[in-house]
Amino acid sequence: MNTQLQNIKNDSLKTLETLTAEKDIYQYKSRILGKNGSLTRLLKSLKDIPPQERPAFGKQLNTVKKEIELAVDNALTASRQAQKSLALSRDDFDPTLPGRTVPVGRKHPITLITDEILAIFTAMGFETVEGPEIELDFFNFEALNIPKDHPARDMHDTFYISDEQLLRTHTSPVQIRTMKASEPPLKIICPGKVYRCDSDVSHTPMFHQIEGLLVDEHISFSDLKGIITVFIHQIFDDQTALRFRPSFFPFTEPSAEVDIQCVICRGRGCRVCSGTGWLEILGCGMVNPKVFENVGYDTGTVTGLAFGLGVERIAMLRFGINDIRLYFENDFRFLSQF
Repeated sequence: MNTQLQNIKNDSLKTLETLTAEKDIYQYKSRILGKNGSLTRLLKSLKDIPPQERPAFGKQLNTVKKEIELAVDNALTASRQAQKSLALSRDDFDPTLPGRTVPVGRKHPITLITDEILAIFTAMGFETVEGPEIELDFFNFEALNIPKDHPARDMHDTFYISDEQLLRTHTSPVQIRTMKASEPPLKIICPGKVYRCDSDVSHTPMFHQIEGLLVDEHISFSDLKGIITVFIHQIFDDQTALRFRPSFFPFTEPSAEVDIQCVICRGRGCRVCSGTGWLEILGCGMVNPKVFENVGYDTGTVTGLAFGLGVERIAMLRFGINDIRLYFENDFRFLSQF
């Protein structure tokens, strides 16, 4: 065996027998087997050895490397066993005490409600589709029948990145992207974060929306009412009354706001519903033909319905939360209740 190789082997095995600290063993291993270790340098020099001597020397190198690796493993095992025995021998250690449990995380209330909403619509045959949070003006506004001079833009309080880029104000752009990439029929649900310049007890600059789109032949407002009714009764209960109130959205015609009977007072009137007995829950309507024209759909063949809701709003009603900002303050006292 090569003299240098024999010396490395003997020194390594002798030294590893004397090391007891795990840190020292790893440091010594790096000196021998690391990137610039003494044995590694010998392995790299193999190319400089005469071809007829390489097989035998390479075999010796591998044999020594395996012996040193085994010695390292044995030293680590002995070190860990010694540490364990030392810990067990301490007077303040009681092996009969129950072990310390690692706290298990829980789902955030927004995630809980999002999963529940998606499960309801998935059971109705909707497919979940997602899209980018940084959007182009075309997808966020213009394709949805909201041109640059349209007053509806004022309702969105938009975070602009440039003249043509912005943080999306709703998940409707996902619907536009999906329609431009796919032919009808479509039945999709679009969850995600959206952004608007607004902050108070009922609004945050970032919040979560879920929007739905159904496009096919002969889709009517009756289909929309049926889908929304099933959803409301499943997310709350089948005793929750609801009503469709005429409204306006540039991307749907006709449009409606959906109100539900106040889940706190059951319609009698309270502070939460401002004494009306009703709570606004979501917006919806039949897809405006102009939107179909913008994505290249035949307005004479297909019709569609769309709806959108805020996840935080649903969660506030389900859990009796009166300040939306609680969701984002990372207070364990609040989050541990869910």
